[in-house]
Amino acid sequence: MRLNDTDPQISTAIKNELQRQQNAIELIPSENFCSLAVLEALGSVLTNKYAEGYPGNRYYGGTENVDTVEDLARARAKQLFGAEHVNVQPLSGAPANLAAYFALLNPGDTILGMDLSHGGHLTHGHPVTIMAKLFNFIRYKTDRTSGLIDYDNLRQMARENKPKLILVGYSAYSREINYEKIKEIADEVNAYTMADIAHIAGLICAGLMNNPVPLFDVVTTTTHKTLRGPRGGMIMCKAKWAKQIDKTVFPGLQGGPHMHNIAAKAVAFKEALEPSFKNYAEQIMKNAKAFEKRLKEHEFTIMFGATDNHLLLIDLTNKGLTGKQAQITLDAVQITCNKNMIPDDPRNPMDPSGIRLGTPAMTTRGFIESDFELIADLINETLSNPDDLESRENVKKQIMELTKKYPLYPELTTIQRTDLAGRALLSP
Repeated sequence: MRLNDTDPQISTAIKNELQRQQNAIELIPSENFCSLAVLEALGSVLTNKYAEGYPGNRYYGGTENVDTVEDLARARAKQLFGAEHVNVQPLSGAPANLAAYFALLNPGDTILGMDLSHGGHLTHGHPVTIMAKLFNFIRYKTDRTSGLIDYDNLRQMARENKPKLILVGYSAYSREINYEKIKEIADEVNAYTMADIAHIAGLICAGLMNNPVPLFDVVTTTTHKTLRGPRGGMIMCKAKWAKQIDKTVFPGLQGGPHMHNIAAKAVAFKEALEPSFKNYAEQIMKNAKAFEKRLKEHEFTIMFGATDNHLLLIDLTNKGLTGKQAQITLDAVQITCNKNMIPDDPRNPMDPSGIRLGTPAMTTRGFIESDFELIADLINETLSNPDDLESRENVKKQIMELTKKYPLYPELTTIQRTDLAGRALLSP
């Protein structure tokens, strides 16, 4: 029986979410739209199979097919990033980071990581996380004037604190990173190097941003965001750390891998190896620069000065709005973004001073520079007149025209829209 028959409440919620995605402008930089092939793998019978261990060395029988899947995923990831070793079993980015820490360090060791309000990530040492209870995190910041990572200050902090690991990577930082400089600093203090490239993995494997994988000890990433795969994690490392990484992931932190998700990762990696993916990644960055330029024309404050990747962090202080107010106001016209802290934000995380915008998802739908210029205009109109209902309706009309121009998942039939969770997305 179909999901609509067995659980109409869940079926309706899924159908409504599909329609929300189809009808909204998705600007959250950590979200994307994976292909129907990826969705098909996620909904496959592989979810039924337990496969604790690794290919050729499992604790269960009947693993010959899932071994093929995991081997393909690892081989494709190695090819994409030039990695010596890959573990595709982490369930998401946070467990991947935790596994990397425990593979290289002992509890209490010092990690030098990026401050959350300056673009870092919760798992890079924010006090609310369990990581911060297990390791001693010291957090570096960006330079107020240039908006760039202050490498001289980072070097000084490394010399003073003698970290066992220097961590780079971000969730809201919009500039390029000099990995060679980080490696140079780490070597000076005899520290390991780790990069979290979750947001920019797709741009890196397309050859458009610096690649830390051949240089650093360990690199972690998620497999969605700019990589446009399923929600999941991955660890890449030097061959000398392979056994420690694998042992820490399983049996150290996880049990049986989610083989349907690993299959979906493999599909996404194959897609990323196609020449068309580089064209897609290039368009992401072109769209981000066009977006930045038009937002600056509307006098929005771009944190860190500019974007070198797929995202923009906006300080709304001069607009008289908080990030929460802007998020809610834009939601009302079907523009989806997220509230976000700015460097040294005086406000709290649930109602910060900024919003975070990104171009990957709508680039997947086909948006080009002129479309993002229009979106910037619509954001400006909406936030300049938050209580003007006539203006709001005008914006919503233009949003509807845009989403119809670039349809999302047009292959899905009405029946499939009510049955996404019940079975694989096969033929229309």
